[in-house]
Amino acid sequence: MTEWHFYEPRDGHGLPHDPLNAMVAPRPIGWISTVSADGVRNIAPYSFFNLLNYTPPLIGFSSMGWKDSVANINATGEFVWSLATRDLAEAMNATAASVAADVDEFALAGLATTPSRLVAPPRVAASPVSFECRLTQLIRLTDRAGAELDQYLVIGEAVGIHIDTAMLDEGVYQTARARPILRGGGPADYFEVTPETLFRMRRPG
Repeated sequence: MTEWHFYEPRDGHGLPHDPLNAMVAPRPIGWISTVSADGVRNIAPYSFFNLLNYTPPLIGFSSMGWKDSVANINATGEFVWSLATRDLAEAMNATAASVAADVDEFALAGLATTPSRLVAPPRVAASPVSFECRLTQLIRLTDRAGAELDQYLVIGEAVGIHIDTAMLDEGVYQTARARPILRGGGPADYFEVTPETLFRMRRPG
């Protein structure tokens, strides 16, 4: 018989490390670049991130606290998502550092940039995929009783999408070829998507 560890989150999990983000995992990384109203560049990773809609393409990330990324997007209405890959993992991790708002994380992490076409924030030059986004909603989250949390959901419409053509086979994007990395649980776990982990299923007709 299966033995279950049950807990009510309000009472604590009773484990050495919170299992929540280890169970909802691995999660794609929202590597978000912004520019402040004063022109300071910022880039930071968010593991509460995903694609939310096809048409129009909407992506969203959630920030624990009113961080520079959220403040910049609130002020300018623009951001860019760049795909975090295995080759860029260490640089991505460096951009997670807590630094002052006037620090350029691109420079801090030694990341080369390339201009976007439709928005001000730059793209990560070495990333094989980038979405240029304009803000559609910025929502302060609440608990079930309606109390406001220090957690902010940012949703943006991708108005311009860049794909390295080396990632395409006959026009079909090859997910594993980019070697995307995903956040796991625990304090330091990540996963890489590789061709060896691929399996296929077609939806029932």
